[in-house]
Amino acid sequence: MAAGTRKTTTKNQTFTDEERAAMKERAREVKASARRGSRADKAAEDEAAVVAKIAEMEDGDRAMAERIHAVVRASAPGLTPKLWYGMPAYSKDGKVVCFFQSAQKFNARYATFGFNDKADLDEGTMWPTAFALTKLTAADEARIGELVKRAAG
Repeated sequence: MAAGTRKTTTKNQTFTDEERAAMKERAREVKASARRGSRADKAAEDEAAVVAKIAEMEDGDRAMAERIHAVVRASAPGLTPKLWYGMPAYSKDGKVVCFFQSAQKFNARYATFGFNDKADLDEGTMWPTAFALTKLTAADEARIGELVKRAAG
């Protein structure tokens, strides 16, 4: 099957192959987390899993993910790295605050840096929760750092 194509076996299939794979990854993450020992062991294993997942990414996504990982860790050291649906994510009190989704994850044309509702980013009645990324500039990194610091509140 060519890259970027979706396999459909029935007309009523709800999820793409990529979405089903992400759900299976999440199930493995939950099972692995339940088997671990101390909180410190879990944190170290979670960070190592995030770094390993980033290392598996294609060049452009990997470079962005490495920079985002560094920016998040520096801007909000209280956030805990972990895998979430096979994506690098950062949590507070066990709830994901923000995440990086590589373009290759769902055969998208751009990577995404997003925030979940745990993020304290509310501005009036409407605010962005995800950003498309094709590359990272110094200004982008600064903006991500500010948003992450605010989101971690």
